[in-house]
Amino acid sequence: MRLIETEIHPALGEWELPDFTKPLPSREGDRIIQYREALREAMSEEMRRDPRVFLLGEEVAEYSGAYKVSQGMLEEFGPKRIIDSPISENGFAGAMIGAAMYGLRPIVEFMSWSFSLVAADPILNNAPKMLYMSGGQWGCPIVFRGNDGAGGQLGSTHSWCVEGLYANVPGLKMAIPSNPYDAKGLLKTAIRDPDPVFFLESERMLGDKAHVPEEEYYIPFGQARLAREGDAVTLASWGRPVHFCMDAAEKLAAEGIECDVLDMRTIRPLDIDSIIESLKKTNRIVVVDQSWPFGGVASEVCTQVVERAFDHLDHQPVRVNTVDVPTPYAKNLEAAYLPNAERIAAAVRSVVRA
Repeated sequence: MRLIETEIHPALGEWELPDFTKPLPSREGDRIIQYREALREAMSEEMRRDPRVFLLGEEVAEYSGAYKVSQGMLEEFGPKRIIDSPISENGFAGAMIGAAMYGLRPIVEFMSWSFSLVAADPILNNAPKMLYMSGGQWGCPIVFRGNDGAGGQLGSTHSWCVEGLYANVPGLKMAIPSNPYDAKGLLKTAIRDPDPVFFLESERMLGDKAHVPEEEYYIPFGQARLAREGDAVTLASWGRPVHFCMDAAEKLAAEGIECDVLDMRTIRPLDIDSIIESLKKTNRIVVVDQSWPFGGVASEVCTQVVERAFDHLDHQPVRVNTVDVPTPYAKNLEAAYLPNAERIAAAVRSVVRA
């Protein structure tokens, strides 16, 4: 850290990094709140702590956000820190990168990550590369957040699952929380991070409820969560498909097949060490990814598993992705296109019984 602060990125020394030494597990008695409320609480706590933090996006102020994530924040923080933008992703994303370079801590809300493609040049060609291109003279502490993947019959152009596309770029970090507890802890970490963070949510999870502590806590990047313990197969996933994995694991347990279910939480950085440790116990792995199969994150995980743990494998790694077609609009076709518990269970049975 000293080398990074003093030689690679001098500005880092001015920033207060989270204390990761005392993680708080959820427990009985904590409040039960929605995923969207956990996101709001994370942003509000960080804005009260640091006057450099502000939120900008389409409809985030007067309308409280298209999905009401920022409800009440305009009243508390005012129009200089909760800012409605025009419908111009390329313009406001580029402007916020400039603000981050000059010491502010912007949170940019994309109504959908599908719309971020309009701003692909600044968010991919500038933000992640700024520290390297400037020889450490300019950082870019910015959070881009919004809904990722199919939202429920929104059509192909509104249903991009972008992690396979964006995770390819070095210099950025990517968090994909699967539950309200992680959403709060990971977003607070993201806001304090000195690098650009891509924070991928899901419209289908915004109403999910869970125990979330009122006190401040932070979840470090690159640390997976063991959601269920087993010894037959490792199921590794992130974001919404973690729930599909848990449903599949429940069905398979009734058949005598117990699965280790790993919620990766972040895929940049990727906690490959936890996957390898699980694999040493189970000797089989199925990776579940809601993006397309060709060149995706699941492919990267499988490659790293083969490179690092080939001798521990009793079966080749298996992927479960969306079907390799544009996202269908029809309800039944969209359901068939996405990973689900039935497809995951079938993949697990195939590696156990081979």
